[in-house]
Amino acid sequence: QVQLVESGGGLVQSGGSLRLSCAASGSIFSIYVMGWYRQAPGKQRELVATVTSRGNTAYADSVKDRFTISRDNAKNTVCLQMNSLKPVDTAVYYCYVVLSRSGETPLNYWGQGTQVTVSS
Repeated sequence: QVQLVESGGGLVQSGGSLRLSCAASGSIFSIYVMGWYRQAPGKQRELVATVTSRGNTAYADSVKDRFTISRDNAKNTVCLQMNSLKPVDTAVYYCYVVLSRSGETPLNYWGQGTQVTVSS
């Protein structure tokens, strides 16, 4: 079993900051990609940011220069520092991990989601 536990969501005013964290635990052999997606009401889930095991990062254009993703390979954690938040950033944020359990093909895993609400 693999568990992804997210924390850090909440309500913040426009221009404020929040930090999301996600910890992966369980029967894990190797983690390849960690990241965050988000889904706003009535919209499709979209990529926010990802980071590979080598530290290569990718960001959605809408969050570049405002959000920073970081990863601790020793602790199997990924964080998303969100600055200069805007009301359009309001969404449920999901932790996303690509990992393999011993001897198995890598699979995608999702966290339960954490709500981020930015008021104007």
